[in-house]
Amino acid sequence: MKALVYGGPGVKSWTDAPDPVILHPTDAVVQVDTTTICGTDLHILKGDVPAVQTGRILGHEGVGTVTEVGASVTSLAVGDRVIISCIKSCGHCANCAMGLFSHCLGDEGRSGIGWIFGHLIDGTQAEYVRVPYAENSLYKLPDGVPDTDAVMLSDILPTGFEIGVQYGQVKPGDVVAVIGAGPVGLAAIATAGLYGAATVVAIDRDTNRLEQSRQFGATDTVISGTGDWKQQVLALTDGAGVDVAIEAVGVPLTFTMATEIVRPGGHVANVGVHGKPVELHLEDLWIQNVTITTGLVNANTTRMLLKLVAQKKIPVDRLATHHFTFDQMLDAYDTFGRAAETKALKVVISRS
Repeated sequence: MKALVYGGPGVKSWTDAPDPVILHPTDAVVQVDTTTICGTDLHILKGDVPAVQTGRILGHEGVGTVTEVGASVTSLAVGDRVIISCIKSCGHCANCAMGLFSHCLGDEGRSGIGWIFGHLIDGTQAEYVRVPYAENSLYKLPDGVPDTDAVMLSDILPTGFEIGVQYGQVKPGDVVAVIGAGPVGLAAIATAGLYGAATVVAIDRDTNRLEQSRQFGATDTVISGTGDWKQQVLALTDGAGVDVAIEAVGVPLTFTMATEIVRPGGHVANVGVHGKPVELHLEDLWIQNVTITTGLVNANTTRMLLKLVAQKKIPVDRLATHHFTFDQMLDAYDTFGRAAETKALKVVISRS
């Protein structure tokens, strides 16, 4: 088969790779019909995720068709159309029993890590992929949900909702600021209303993304490159600060920004993938009663979000701004890597 293979920091190629095979009775093999590129893939290519070894097939998002199932798999069948979750779950370990799928203790990949595709095992930017613990890691798709919508449920929609909105403990009437209006930030913006946020402020340097954010539910926008960005945000809260600040970029500056605009007693929910140390100013924060959360998505809300997507309650269709075929994989990476220039949100890559 063809696959996007990691060759070390800054190196990738669309090349031949071995076809995946069933290794365990709980496995399934899925023909990947649609995949996409995540900001985490760009972090990997920068060398920010050293656990990713040379030769690894990248990608952790996808929609496809089951082509083979292991002997223990009974709830899935060849021909089923499925979402491939970015998080694997054995379904029975202590962490999975608590819904903490991101730290599944199953021995596939590495015990205690749920994100394995394109990280610890071969991923979804390929014609086929082996899915461990298939009955808990694949989600059957209902008729009427197109691949371009469904692929957003592999990662970014549950990530923005769980790690941004839920971990941030958004409540009815809250003022929520989302720093970074990229795909995950837009997912947080699109789902903040599910918990009743009254004001949602999108903060970014990219004016195009700020314009796009209003289509996802942002009530206000602030250009972060301006000298008075902080004053603009605080003005929307009568100077008190926001109830919830969601960091959706993954660089030290944006994390610090989040801590600077949150009110006493508020929440900072870090969603971004950080590749460098961040300075935490506890000398200022200790007295503010601020809660800071971090996290890797559990994908335990995927089924619920799928119902909302199927009913057109969340505008995930607006995320797919660019379309490519598998043989254009490198072009897709180029487009996504220059998002500010190309105005890309999510690039969708399909078989044909």
